[in-house]
Amino acid sequence: VRIDPRDGDRELTMARWGLIPFWMKEKPKVPHINARAETVHKLPLFREAFAKRRCLIPATGFYEWQQRDDGKQPYRFRRKDLEPFAFAGIWEFARLDGEEILSTAMIVGEPNPLVGGVHDRMPVILSSEGYERWLDPAAEMEELQSLMRPAADDLLVRYEVGREVNN
Repeated sequence: VRIDPRDGDRELTMARWGLIPFWMKEKPKVPHINARAETVHKLPLFREAFAKRRCLIPATGFYEWQQRDDGKQPYRFRRKDLEPFAFAGIWEFARLDGEEILSTAMIVGEPNPLVGGVHDRMPVILSSEGYERWLDPAAEMEELQSLMRPAADDLLVRYEVGREVNN
């Protein structure tokens, strides 16, 4: 979900996973799927998208992998109440080799204790009260930074899933 720059309305649209800034001349070899909350406003790769093109990435859950002696174990995280939620994201529009590409990346930050037991980062999950502020192109930096905090400790549950995930 993003604000359509043509008319200012909210728009639900599909986007390519992995941010491709408008100024890039070719697709990156490694997709930029995440932007760190601490530096998203500073890095040239993300700075303008963060300032002008923020979006909501709807989800019902996410996965993180824990490194173990016998390999990586995936865990799924979802809301306790099974409700959908939204990650904080940024988007870009690029033209490469005649192809028009709408692309996105999610913002990741410090984990809450539940996710921190598995991984050292987690996606920024916005509260529904924060959606309007996140999408507002006039939002101030301090306001946006206040939204990029770990999810409440009691919001999510986690469980192990088969290692075939993402394979």
